[in-house]
Amino acid sequence: MKTNNKIKVIVTGGVGFIGSNLVDALVDKGFDVHVIDDLSGGNKKNVNKKATLHVVDIRNISKLKPIFKKTDYVFHLAALPRVQYSIEQPIETNDVNVVGLQNVLVASKEAGVRRLVYSASSAAYGDQDKMPLTEDMLASPKSPYGLQKYVGELYCRLWSEVYNLSTVSLRYFNVYGPRQSAEGAYALVIARFLKQRVENKPMTITGDGEQTRDFTHVRDVVRANILAMESKKVGKGEVMNIGSGKNYSVNKIAELIDGPTKHIPARFEPKHTLADISLAKKLIGWEPKEDMEKAIKELKKIKSLTSL
Repeated sequence: MKTNNKIKVIVTGGVGFIGSNLVDALVDKGFDVHVIDDLSGGNKKNVNKKATLHVVDIRNISKLKPIFKKTDYVFHLAALPRVQYSIEQPIETNDVNVVGLQNVLVASKEAGVRRLVYSASSAAYGDQDKMPLTEDMLASPKSPYGLQKYVGELYCRLWSEVYNLSTVSLRYFNVYGPRQSAEGAYALVIARFLKQRVENKPMTITGDGEQTRDFTHVRDVVRANILAMESKKVGKGEVMNIGSGKNYSVNKIAELIDGPTKHIPARFEPKHTLADISLAKKLIGWEPKEDMEKAIKELKKIKSLTSL
């Protein structure tokens, strides 16, 4: 795809962890990148200086629509992504994760956007008896957040069927990497462990630590988004897993980071996650490239907690 014509793209949630990494990649490819974010999460200093920042809440459709004019592609990452917070605040999280998405879909349709790439979540699976997780499994979310992200997939597919808006949904699995937040009860365990080591504290392992997760590097997720934008094989609301296709126990992560540990009570969460990534390979030509052990060594070199 030619990128020297300054094709306009929008990244909602572009100040956040995944969004800011995606913005950097799009800027490097020569796109005219516009970031929409209410600054409720992430760090403003992460916004690429060559991108245009619009401080707007996606729940405000009247302010959204003018920004979408003459936009070619939209990457929708804006969300309130905390599981526990969605349990405590189901109305607010629904407003952002569902109503906000609907506003973005309406604005995209009216602007004649060529494709919308939606950041979905493996939380839609809930607890499943079989591994790896495949997209044809019946969704069984266990939190308002998981349900809201799944409803978002249905909205995208419906907008493709009814309004002819090209959409594709990417179900992320435990994304980690530079700029990952270490704060909050449901922060990714890698970021939390790294923060605890920097602070010379023991790494806190919930339960027995034998729960496993499919950890996916943010650089792989960024590539998946760009390939989903470009692929001619998608655009009708397809849903695909974006994971590493491997899983590691929490105990193994602690071993790789290296340092003292302590166990705390288990919490309600799926015991295992593991993505089947064959559909993403087939439809958008994507597969992960990052190595977990090398990536953790890279992250351990980052001394500033705010850089995680």
